[in-house]
Amino acid sequence: MTDAEWAQVRVALPTPGWLEGRGGQPEAYCHRTMLDAIHYLVDNGIKWRAMPADFPPWDRVYAFFRRWRDLGLVKEFHDRLRAKVRTRAGRDAQPSAGVIDSQSVKADAVVGADSRGFDGGKLINGRKRHVVVDTLGLLLAVVVTPADIGDRAAAEVLLAQVADAHHLLELIWADGGYTGPLITFCLTALALVLVIVKRSDDQKGFVVLPKRWIVERFFAHLMRTRRLVRDFERSTSSAEAMIYWSMTLLMTRRLARPRPSRA
Repeated sequence: MTDAEWAQVRVALPTPGWLEGRGGQPEAYCHRTMLDAIHYLVDNGIKWRAMPADFPPWDRVYAFFRRWRDLGLVKEFHDRLRAKVRTRAGRDAQPSAGVIDSQSVKADAVVGADSRGFDGGKLINGRKRHVVVDTLGLLLAVVVTPADIGDRAAAEVLLAQVADAHHLLELIWADGGYTGPLITFCLTALALVLVIVKRSDDQKGFVVLPKRWIVERFFAHLMRTRRLVRDFERSTSSAEAMIYWSMTLLMTRRLARPRPSRA
């Protein structure tokens, strides 16, 4: 992490409990070193035990990752960075529209039978990542399920989380897999308008569809993160946390870029 990136990240970090008088003691390793270690693992796809000697011991880094995962600190950190990116882009910190989709990925052998399934449409044995992103392609929420879980069933849980966390959200774009009762459910239970963006029957070959390309670009970013090319996590909560960490790396780099001059 460069000094410019750390300057953007430091103000978004959750405040340790001992600084707020909630008890505990100072941590043995600084947050910058821990963030560098986790970002290295996520970006390069190494095993925990293969952590380079330049970083703290792997078990200390994993303990940090696990604590932030279980306490929801990684999501809080991610959401603060997202608000900064949106504000810098001239948008409101809270989005009013989003795009929903899913991605099936193969699961590693460490993934148990209780959290994996077979996606008959994609012919993939593994897990499915259900996500909602804003119109900048930034993550709003993610739910990881076995790959045999239907998009509409997972969408009810996912959209309920999104609507509860983002009160200004009004509009969600989706593909044809989200038709049916889900549209009525979103309108009556969540006060969300679900708009289906369908591909025309007359179109042949690859066609960029309005709004849906945004979430496809998000999935392309995940595939450039080696830890996320397959699902290597034993629990779905760790799989979701890895996605949040991947996005914090992307947003940190984006925030550290010099702003273009408007001369």
